Amino acid sequence: MTSINLISNCTMKPSSRILGLGRKNSSFFSRCYHSVTMSTSFCNNPLFLNLDRKTKQYPSRIFEFKRVMNGFQQVLRLPSWNLGHSRTFLNLKATKTECVSSIGGVSFKAREFSNSVETKRGLRVGKDDNKGGGDEEDLKEKNSKNGSIAKKKFDDEETEVEKEAWKLLQKALVTYCDTPVGTVAANDDSGSPLNYDQVFIRDFIPSALAFLLKGEHEIVKNFLLHTLQLQSWEKTVDCYSPGQGLMPASFKVKTMEFDDKKTGEVLDPDFGESAIGRVAPVDSGLWWIILLRAYGKLTGDYTLQEKLEVQTGLQMIINLCLSDGFDMFPSLLVTDGSCMIDRRMGIHGHPLEIQALFYSALRSAREMVVLNDESKNLVGEINNRLSALSFHIREYYWLDMRQVNEIYRYKTEEYSLDATNKFNIYPEQIPMWLMDWIPEEGGYLIGNLQPAHMDFRFFMLGNLWSIVSSLGTPKQNKSVLNLIESKWDDLVGDMPLKICYPALEAEEWRLITGSDPKNTPWSYHNGGSWPTLLWQFTLACIKMGRTNLAEKAVDLAEKRLPIDSWPEYYDTKTGRFIGKQARLFQTWTLAGFLASKMLLKNPEIATLLCWDEDLDILETCVCTLNKSGRTKCSRDVAKSHILV
Repeated sequence: MTSINLISNCTMKPSSRILGLGRKNSSFFSRCYHSVTMSTSFCNNPLFLNLDRKTKQYPSRIFEFKRVMNGFQQVLRLPSWNLGHSRTFLNLKATKTECVSSIGGVSFKAREFSNSVETKRGLRVGKDDNKGGGDEEDLKEKNSKNGSIAKKKFDDEETEVEKEAWKLLQKALVTYCDTPVGTVAANDDSGSPLNYDQVFIRDFIPSALAFLLKGEHEIVKNFLLHTLQLQSWEKTVDCYSPGQGLMPASFKVKTMEFDDKKTGEVLDPDFGESAIGRVAPVDSGLWWIILLRAYGKLTGDYTLQEKLEVQTGLQMIINLCLSDGFDMFPSLLVTDGSCMIDRRMGIHGHPLEIQALFYSALRSAREMVVLNDESKNLVGEINNRLSALSFHIREYYWLDMRQVNEIYRYKTEEYSLDATNKFNIYPEQIPMWLMDWIPEEGGYLIGNLQPAHMDFRFFMLGNLWSIVSSLGTPKQNKSVLNLIESKWDDLVGDMPLKICYPALEAEEWRLITGSDPKNTPWSYHNGGSWPTLLWQFTLACIKMGRTNLAEKAVDLAEKRLPIDSWPEYYDTKTGRFIGKQARLFQTWTLAGFLASKMLLKNPEIATLLCWDEDLDILETCVCTLNKSGRTKCSRDVAKSHILV
C-alpha cells in the first residue's frame, strides 16, 4: 500500500522545475524521492488515462508539473495555486512497503510508479514477432528466450584497448542516489566542463547499447524511467512553454543544501533553455523511443514498454511530432541546431537526420503501443505518416548520377498539378563539386529539401540511419554503402567518419554559419570526423552484408583512439588532427567503439536493432486526390522510380 502526501513550501530556494529530492544526512530521509511529474497517484482514475481524441492530447494534469498539482487540488478540492512562481517540492517518506507525502496536510493512497497499462496483454501493433502474448508464464518464457541472445558471452577475448574503454565508460557513470542513471558527455579535466558533465540523451545512446550488449540492463532501465519523469517538467523560455511531450536535451545531478542545512540530490534538466541558441532538442524524444525498443529487443523485457507511465510518455512524444501545422510535407519541420548538429549549419527545414530518426521512432512506436480503444486512432495516424514519409524521402531526397542529370535539365516555374519539378529547384543550384564527385555506381539521400532549395551535402548520420530503419529502398541502401566505399578517402580518411561532406568554406561559411569560430571548414560539425558514428556505420554494414567495411573502419579507429585519448572529433579533410576544441575521453566516442566491436563479434544481434522493409507501408496511401477526380495520386506516377 502506498500513501502520498504533497507539501507546498514557499521558502524553498531551488527552482520548482528541479526534479527529485533525496536527503543524505538524515535517517528519516534515507532514500531518494521522486517528483510527481509522472505521478501514478491517480493511475486507477480514468481522468488521468484517457486521450482526448478531439484535441489529440492527453489530460494536461498528468504531464506538466504545474498542471499535475493543479489537477490534484481539483480532485482534493484544495485551493488553487501557481507552481510556476511558488517554491513547491515533494517529500516522500518511504519504507519498503509505503511512501508518504502530503499537501496541505491532506494524504491519499496511490499506486507506485511501476504500474502497467490495464488492457489486454500482448495486443500490440506492427509486425514484430518479439512481443508479449498469452498469459504471464508464456510472456516470461518468451522474454527469457529473446533476452538470451543479448546475454550470451562473447567468444573472443577483449583486447587491451577494449578493456581500457570499458574502464573509462565505468568511470563516466553518473549516479543519482547511489543508482546509475547515465554517463557524462566527457571526463576531460583539462578545462572548464561547460555542459560536458551532464547526461545527454543522444550521447547516452551508444553507452546504453554497449551496456545492453554487455548484459548490464539496469542502468538503461533507470535512464529511461528518469528521463521519462523529466519529460513532464515545467519548461519555459521567455514566458513561453513548448508543447507537452518534449524530452530534455540533458540533465545533471546536483547536490543542494536546503533550509535545514541538510543536503540532497536533485535532477536538473535542460530543455534547451540553457543551450546555445536556445534550441529545443527535437531528436531527444526520437532517440528515447528508439532506445526503449532496443531495451526490449536485447533484454526480452517487454513489461517496461507496457507500464502506464511509459505508454503515456511514448504517446506524448508521438502526438507532439504528429501535431498539425502549416507544412505541406510529411517530414518534420525544425529549426537549425535541433539535432546532433546543434549549431547553425544551414540545416533548418527538413534535415535528413531528423526525418530518419522520426521514421525510426514511428516504426518503434507502432511496435510498442499497446492497442486499446484509446490508442487506435494514434496507430492509424502513425501508419498514415509512415506511408507518406517513406514515399517522400525515397522519391525526392534520393540523388545519384541519373537524378543529378535530371535536375540539370529541369524546367522551372511549372504551375501544374502534374509538374515534374515540384519544388521549383533551379539547375544552377547544383554545386560544381558534385558534378565530379558523384560516382557512377552509388548514391545518397540529400541533406535537406525545401521549396526552391536542395542541400546537396552528404550527411553521414541521416544516411546511415536511413539504412538501419529501411527508410531507403534496399537498392538505395546498397548504393549508399557503395558510395561510402568509393569515396572512402573523403568520408573516412584517417579517422571515421565525416559528419558531413563537403565543408562550408569562404563566403558560404560566413553566410550560412554566421562566421562560427567553432565550425570552421573541416572542423567540428562543418566536415569534422566523429568516431561515435562507428556504431551506426557498423549496424548499417551488418544489415547490408558489408561487414568488411565496418571492420576496416573499426580497425582504423582502434589504432588511434586510445593514443589520442578518445577525442570527441577530428579536424582536417582526412581527419588527421585531433579537433582544435575537442574534449578528450569523450564518452560516446569510446562507447561507440565498444558497441561496434561487440556487434561485429555477434552480428546476429544487429538484426534485433534494425528494421526490415515493410511492404504494407508502400501499399498504403492516404491520398484522397484519386477520389476527387482532379488528378491521379502522385504515388502512382512515381511508383516506377521506387525499386524495393
